[in-house]
Amino acid sequence: MTILKTVTPTTHDLGQFQVRRAIPSPECRMVGPFIFVDQFGPARLDPGTGMDVRPHPHINLATVTWLFDGDHAGAIDHRDSLGSFSTIRPGQVNLMTAGRGIVHSERSPQDERVKGPGFYGMQTWLALPDGSEEIAPAFECRKDLPVIDGQGAKATVIMGSLWGQTAPTTQYAATIYADLVLDAGASLPIDADADERAVMLVGGSASIDSTPLGLYELTVLAPGAAMTLASESGGRIMLLGGEAFRTRRYVWWNFVSSSRDRIEQAKQDWIDHRFPLVPGDEEERIPLPDKPLTRT
Repeated sequence: MTILKTVTPTTHDLGQFQVRRAIPSPECRMVGPFIFVDQFGPARLDPGTGMDVRPHPHINLATVTWLFDGDHAGAIDHRDSLGSFSTIRPGQVNLMTAGRGIVHSERSPQDERVKGPGFYGMQTWLALPDGSEEIAPAFECRKDLPVIDGQGAKATVIMGSLWGQTAPTTQYAATIYADLVLDAGASLPIDADADERAVMLVGGSASIDSTPLGLYELTVLAPGAAMTLASESGGRIMLLGGEAFRTRRYVWWNFVSSSRDRIEQAKQDWIDHRFPLVPGDEEERIPLPDKPLTRT
């Protein structure tokens, strides 16, 4: 058996673009360290508008932002309470480690707003492993990612190792994360090394061992099985996974932890303004919701 399960994401229509959330869901709580998987776009917002995610907090996780190139390519300005500022663009990865607590905002750059921002990419969260949940917050932007290109297939290794190439991006638990682009008629093998693996078709068409992949569905693969990814007409696929977690993680809004009490503390800390401010974006914040969309 090649495929363990297929997860149809919950789609949130935000007006000019859609966000599709595959994890967490009743069918799948985690794949390796990945505890949250959002895919957004492709879309182009109206000129003069933009995306504005006001400052909000995180604990006990790391966020990974990845944007796709092409007709709907865009950019996002990241600011956080460490004083970090980064404009993420296709081909580079933003890794923000929340650890014991961080606050950040994500907004469309001004030059993108003028022409109408493109919006197409992935936002994922990695749970931090036991013993590392309360590490110091950190931020890094990596542009020097390995690209494996040949025989009609191109793979960008965002995190971890694939086909002998290792990304410089920090890992806290063993992780594999890659952006795979196949030309028409191309195929490539999927390594069997990771404890848990999944693929998501984000454009075009593709199959895994001759089983077609549904667009934007998260297809969880059987562990230990070597298999082949192929595309008759061309496609783009995200590969993600890594080491299986042995202890449970809870999710409530933007908080992830192995301890429910720790999440309750974070909720109260946000209410009481005990999280740090974001330099350059101090005037706004997202209030604590009564019933967040993301919770387990």
